[in-house]
Parts: sequence; C-alpha cells; structure tokens
Amino acid sequence: MNGPALHEPPSPASWRIALPHTSAAVPVARALVRTALTDIEASPDTDTAELLTAELVANAVEHTVGQEPIELVIELLPTGCQVEVHDSSPLPPGDLTAPEPPGEPDPWQEHGRGLLLIRTLSSSCGHRPTASGKAVWFTLPTRPQGSRP
Repeated sequence: MNGPALHEPPSPASWRIALPHTSAAVPVARALVRTALTDIEASPDTDTAELLTAELVANAVEHTVGQEPIELVIELLPTGCQVEVHDSSPLPPGDLTAPEPPGEPDPWQEHGRGLLLIRTLSSSCGHRPTASGKAVWFTLPTRPQGSRP
C-alpha cells in the first residue's frame, strides 16, 4: 500500500501573515486566528486565542516605533496551537513568566493587564530574539473532545 499510514497524525499547519503597524491590525489578527482554528476538531478555545492574539498585536503596535509590518504566525499542532507576533523592536516585553511587582493591577488603569492575561490563560508563553527584532508567543492546548461550546 502506498501513501501515509492511516493512523499517522496530521502534520502541523502554519500561517505567516504581515499586518500593518496600526491598531487596524488587531481585529484582522483576531479574525485570522478564529478562521485558522475553526475547522480543527478539539481545537484550542478560539475566544481565548483571539483575546491573547489581540493583546500581543496591540502591544506590538503600541510599544514599537516605525512603520515596519508586524508579522502574525499561527502554528497548529497536534497538541494545540502556538501564536507568535514578530515586531522590529529587540526590547523584550515585560516579564511573561512571572508577575511584575506583587499585587493586583489597578482596576482603574487603562493598561497593564495584557501580559497578565497571557501568563494566566496560556499554557506557556515567552519571547525570543529574531534577526529583525523579537517574537512574543503563547501556546494553548487542544480542548477535550465534546467540550466545544
């Protein structure tokens, strides 16, 4: 018999999309993530994926200078998904692995909850340098079958 084995897991799929360095990139990124996850059985939670993607893109737009496009990378894995946002700044985002100063964020502050959301809602997150700046990423696990809303 020729071809792949019947029980071979599907190969990962990935998308790499350049987005404008404007706030208009945020809803586009949300829609792209939702579309990428829509047809996957037991996909990660799409609402959470959209929210965290929006936070990464908004941070890249707000905290980097220039007009270089922001790159959105979505990778679908057998165990979930990983979303990365690449920007031109080599400066790391705040600390993604541990809370900033102790205490809760001020509920009246307009900013400061994005990294907390990413740390809290993702299964893992971080950042790494790239040839042209950095990539900030998060992963979400697949949901158990039958738990899709």
